[in-house]
Amino acid sequence: MAKFELKLPKMGESVAEATLTNWLKEVGDSIEADEAVLEIATDKVDSEVPSEVNGVLVEKLFEVDDVVQVGQTIAIIETEGGSDAVPTKESESAPSSEIVKEVEKQFEVAQEVVNSAIESTGDRFYSPLVKNIAATEGVSQSELDAISGSGKDGRVTKNDILSYLEKRSSTKTEKAPIQTQPATAPSSKQPAQAPKAKTPVFADNGDEIIEMTRMGKIIASHMVESVQTSAHVQSFVECDVTNIWNWRNKVKNAFAKREGENLTFTPIFMEAVAKALKDFPMMNIAVDGDKIIKRKNINLGMAAALGDGNLIVPVIKNADRLNLLGMSKAVNDLAARARENKLKPDDIQGGTYTVTNVGTFGSIMGTPIINQPQVGILALGAIRKVPAVIETPEGDFIGIRYKMFLSHSYDHRVVNGALGGQFVKRVADYLEAWDVNTEI
Repeated sequence: MAKFELKLPKMGESVAEATLTNWLKEVGDSIEADEAVLEIATDKVDSEVPSEVNGVLVEKLFEVDDVVQVGQTIAIIETEGGSDAVPTKESESAPSSEIVKEVEKQFEVAQEVVNSAIESTGDRFYSPLVKNIAATEGVSQSELDAISGSGKDGRVTKNDILSYLEKRSSTKTEKAPIQTQPATAPSSKQPAQAPKAKTPVFADNGDEIIEMTRMGKIIASHMVESVQTSAHVQSFVECDVTNIWNWRNKVKNAFAKREGENLTFTPIFMEAVAKALKDFPMMNIAVDGDKIIKRKNINLGMAAALGDGNLIVPVIKNADRLNLLGMSKAVNDLAARARENKLKPDDIQGGTYTVTNVGTFGSIMGTPIINQPQVGILALGAIRKVPAVIETPEGDFIGIRYKMFLSHSYDHRVVNGALGGQFVKRVADYLEAWDVNTEI
């Protein structure tokens, strides 16, 4: 019999660890190649870890809720064979140990880059997620070192630091003295203000208390962080999409018969956004402190609804290089895998600009929150049949048109009103100039 080490696979260039959420196999169970053995979760997405070989699960090296580093062995699978296909920990040779040490060193460097303000000291290891929360909430190194961890080997988990922050907030609220007179006379331009205390929330009899999901907590944290980071402003443009509406009705049945999938409006809108980003490259940027990073690639995030009501943003890489058919295939593939919870970590990373369709839920416009570290997000409103003034060489008249609102939220720290308004107007121009003879 040979023994195979099942390791946590690489899940993206910025993912160094994952939390084990569920074992799908128990010790003694038979496993086939490519069959899922366990489920994991990162701060980006949930996924499964499949086996690379046929065999029997003989040992689990981690428990549910343990944090596992990329490259670490999670389980041992016994396979048919005369000798060990992959050396186990007990029989590791010196060269293998050196490789493992080198990989571990690379992960440590990556984690330091994620957040250099907080460091793992001695036996205290802090994950990138914990470091990020600490940095966002202003938790010092000494405070973090004093938190009692509930994870493996006393490791501080996300729940530990969130619990600490909740207690710290309530303690500050209770102990904060009411300042009746300032120690020094305040400036007339800056009157003294008492700190705002968090309003307590109480549940009455009969109220239902619903625990937020793990993804719901992550989304909430990201939304608050974005609002605190970027100066959000909006520009709105009404767009006539009558030509697109009529063209799609003409070709959608033939497209579905030929390609085996539906032709939606989304790829048409995404194509227009990609073109506009090429025209206005300073919308395809990110902010790093006082530096602006101008992105080379145009990677469009596409907000998609999950079965549990949450949203996820898969990314269409190099969207400006796709024709309409390629864009339609990419949109349908990502949307389908999002609904089935089959997205991979790489599918939701690297976005440079995001598009969200609020019209799906009946909204005619919206003011979406920017997906950090991007600087803009476009909301597509519902398409409506409305009366409109139509200008012709023979004069103006009232007609029925299909129209929608485009709502552009952008970061006013680096995007002024002229650029933000011109960009969304260019998207509308591309949509209104749609050629009804376009072939797909």
